[in-house]
Amino acid sequence: MSRLANKFADLKASGRKALIPFITAGDPYPEFTVPLLHEMVAAGADVIELGVPFSDPMADGPVIQRASERALSHHVGLRKVLSMAMEFRKTDQDTPLVLMGYLNPIEIMGYEDFANAVQRAEVDGVLTVDLPPEESESCVRMLRERGIDQIFLLAPNTNAERIQKMDAVGSGYLYYVSLKGVTGAGHLDTADVEEKLQLIRQNTALPVGVGFGVKDADTAKTIAAIADGVVVGSALISKIEANLDDPQQAKHEIITLLKSMRAAMDV
Repeated sequence: MSRLANKFADLKASGRKALIPFITAGDPYPEFTVPLLHEMVAAGADVIELGVPFSDPMADGPVIQRASERALSHHVGLRKVLSMAMEFRKTDQDTPLVLMGYLNPIEIMGYEDFANAVQRAEVDGVLTVDLPPEESESCVRMLRERGIDQIFLLAPNTNAERIQKMDAVGSGYLYYVSLKGVTGAGHLDTADVEEKLQLIRQNTALPVGVGFGVKDADTAKTIAAIADGVVVGSALISKIEANLDDPQQAKHEIITLLKSMRAAMDV
C-alpha cells in the first residue's frame, strides 16, 4: 500500500478524518516552507498538499495567485519544490506529501524525468489541476510504476460516468471541489456537498477529500462529518499575506487555526 492508502486506512480504523492543509511552496520566502510543513504535522495535519508556484493558475483565487507570485519572485519552481519535499522527508517518513500544480511545468520537465524526480523526493501523490483523465494515461502510468498516486479533481457538475473514469485512473484519494469557481470564493453549501458525495461514493471506493470553502473550525467539523478528508488552503495562505512583515506571526496563526480544526474534527 502507498503511504496515502495507509494513512486513510489508519484514519478510518480509528474513526477519524484527514486534515489536509495546502500551502504554496516558497511563500513568503523559500526557507519558510519546510519548517512550516513540520509544524503543520505537529498541529494535526494528516496529509499535506504542497503547491507548485505557477504564473498562470486557472483554478486558484486571488489569495493563492498572490502566493504564487511571491514564491516566483524568489525563483521557486518545480525543481526547487521537489528539493523542499526531499528536505522534509529527511525527518518525516510518515506524512503523505502531495504536489499540487499545473501541467505546463511537468511537460517542460518531461513525464519520465518528472516521475523519477518525484520518486527521488519521496512524494506520495500528484494532483495536476488541468490534467483530465482522458489525457492522463502516460503520466499516470509513469507515476504508478513508481508507486506514486495520481489524484484528480471532481467538480460539482461531474457526472457518474466521469467519476468512474477518475476512479479507474486515479488513486490515493479524490478531491471534491465543493464550489463552482476558484479557491477561496463563495459559501459552502453543506447539504449540496453531502448530496454530491452520495453520488461520488456510488462510483468510487477511493477516499474523498473536500476543499474550496473550508475557512474555520466549524466548517472543518461539518465537512469531516460527511467526507473522508478536509482540505484547507486559502484560509491558511491568507494568514501569510496578512503578516508579510512578520512571518513568525503568520506561522503562529496558521498553526492555531489547524489545531482548532483538528480539535473540532475529532470531537
